[in-house]
Amino acid sequence: SGARQLLAHVEVSLARAERERAAAEAAKTRREQELTAARAEGRGLKGELDKLTDSVHRGEVLGAEKRMRIEQLEARALEELGVEPAVLMAEYGPNQLVPPSLPAEGEELPETASGSGSAAGDHPRNRPRPFVRAEQEKRLRAAERAYQQLGKVNPLALEEFAALEERHQFLSEQLDDLKKTRADLLQVVKEVDERVEQVFTDAYRDTAREFEGVFGRLFPGGEGRLVLTDPENMLTTGVDVEARPPGKKVKRLSLLSGGERSLTAVALLVSIFKARPSPFYVMDEVEAALDDTNLQRLIRIMQELQEASQLIVITHQKRTMEVADALYGVSMQGDGVSKVISQRLR
Repeated sequence: SGARQLLAHVEVSLARAERERAAAEAAKTRREQELTAARAEGRGLKGELDKLTDSVHRGEVLGAEKRMRIEQLEARALEELGVEPAVLMAEYGPNQLVPPSLPAEGEELPETASGSGSAAGDHPRNRPRPFVRAEQEKRLRAAERAYQQLGKVNPLALEEFAALEERHQFLSEQLDDLKKTRADLLQVVKEVDERVEQVFTDAYRDTAREFEGVFGRLFPGGEGRLVLTDPENMLTTGVDVEARPPGKKVKRLSLLSGGERSLTAVALLVSIFKARPSPFYVMDEVEAALDDTNLQRLIRIMQELQEASQLIVITHQKRTMEVADALYGVSMQGDGVSKVISQRLR
């Protein structure tokens, strides 16, 4: 029984020791977790401390730069303007009212009650306002942008402007002269066109009248006339020849025989001679395709032209030669040399 009691006592002691060991391990684990959290918090606090230290350092550097900038501005104001910084601060410091100016970009005008009847000078925009750094920074940025848009200042701008103005005046005078010359030329062209139109109209009417008579003589019983293709525009119109020999209904020249076309062309040529006489005329075998009857009619017309002008006719027709006053020919002798011979008939 004593051994059993001892064994039970030992077992109780072991169980108590196990519980104490488990509690110790749990406490150890808890302490390790707390230590890990404390270390992490320490690292975070160290990072924040570094940031704060860096921020303080930057603040000190920025403050030193600002103090240096202020000292430079004070020295510059005293050197360039001859004004003490205290005087500038008294006149233009942040405690002074800002004079009226145009609103900065993005700045809104304050609204006033409508119908108050206040004058323009009483508008809040036209009155000095307290200094507000944000507003003045907006105006400064707007002024800097406007200044950049102006570009670099050209010290020779006045001289260049004077030269360009002189050049502009010279070119303007030249342009005025050109406009006047153009107007004069247009007037001359108009007068020439009117003169050409009048001369052509008169010549056409005279030639058309003569053509009807000459055609009737060369084609007894036939009809022929000249027709304008565009009577409304005498400067660009064409002239068609309508010819109807006796016994035919056609008027187109392409449907006439070779002799009829040749005689119609001769009729037009003679009509021009009669409408606008010349000291002499030259005809080159105009009657080569004519028969004896038509040739005789043409010879009679040539004799009429011969009364007022001199005719030079190149021909192989004997009947044409018979009415000539003089004959000129080219003969080749046995030696192969051409020789001009002449014979006066009248």
